[in-house]
Amino acid sequence: MIRPQPEADLSLNILVLGSEVIKAIKNQKGESSIHKLLKKFLKKDNRRTHRHFFDTLTFLFTINAIEEKDYNVEVVKYDTQKTLL
Repeated sequence: MIRPQPEADLSLNILVLGSEVIKAIKNQKGESSIHKLLKKFLKKDNRRTHRHFFDTLTFLFTINAIEEKDYNVEVVKYDTQKTLL
């Protein structure tokens, strides 16, 4: 289980940043280019860095929450299981 340290600033936690990136991708009209997402990500909080952004993308890619196609990022859509058998 991923747990942040008690004294850590949650607004810069990778789990929180990941949820904000996913929201930004879903709310973006048209293509979600990495460049546009990076600009939006950095504008939201002046303490955020490029490293936070790319670490967040790496985390989301590792857990299969996003995928990259031609420098565009998409949220992975899963088919939900309708029955047990």
